[in-house]
Formats: sequence, structure tokens, C-alpha cells
Amino acid sequence: MAFEVVKVFFEQLGLTDRIKKFGDSCATVEEAANTIGVEPSRIAKTLTLRKQDGCMMLVMAGNAGIDNKKFRHYFGMKARMLNSDEVTEMTGQTVGGVCPFAISENIPVYIDISAKPYDTLFPACGDPHHVIELTPDEIYEFGHAVEWVDVCR
Repeated sequence: MAFEVVKVFFEQLGLTDRIKKFGDSCATVEEAANTIGVEPSRIAKTLTLRKQDGCMMLVMAGNAGIDNKKFRHYFGMKARMLNSDEVTEMTGQTVGGVCPFAISENIPVYIDISAKPYDTLFPACGDPHHVIELTPDEIYEFGHAVEWVDVCR
């Protein structure tokens, strides 16, 4: 169901030709990189993290990981990921297909600077079998990101 919502979102932007469907899973960075045929860093992974009044999303390059000290300094809280049931409940998406597109306006999206060096990346499109190829700036724009952050290693 989440893929259909994301697909309609990109139809309205005239970008459905950039959505790619795969029979093999793209649920993890490694699976996506192998399935698509790119280096893992070009997979844009989206983490859903707990915040006091709900959740937030953090998009980063596939080879990046949260630097807990930087995250705590920037956001004033510890980075705590939601469990899979909470992700589905709060975002309408399932783990392995989480993306920052066509989500509730009350979920802030942040993009880590680890995504900036790449011409294009491949974020999920609402399920583990669909991705879209976008520039880092397009991910920022279409994900209605709050700001670029530097919270990863």
C-alpha cells in the first residue's frame, strides 16, 4: 500500500520513469546494492528515529552510520530507532521500504551530508522492491527535508 502512495506522489511530479522495480529484495543496503548493481554508499538509507512527540526520519548514504556523539549534540537526545511495528504505525511504511516521500507532515526529515558527494542515490519507494534514482538535492526537496545535518560517521 505504501508504494502506491509514493508512486502517486511521483506521478504528480512526472518522475515515475525513475522508479525501478526489482524481483529481488532491496530491503537492506547490501541487498539493494547487489540488486541494483551499485556500490552500497549510493543506497540512500532512511532511518526512523524516536523523538519526544513521535518520530523523525534521517536519510544518509548507505555506508554511513549515526555518530552518537554528533547526533546527541545536534538534536539534544540519544538516537533511538523505532521497532518495526512502530515504524509501520507512525509512517504507514514497513522496514525495508521506508522513505521520506509522501509521509505525514508531522514527521520531520533530515538529510545527512554523507549523501552530498553522490550524483544520484537510490532511496526506497515504500516497499522493499521499488527504488527511485534521485540527486541528493531532489531527495531533500521531495522529502520536504527540514535541513542538511552532519550527524553521521
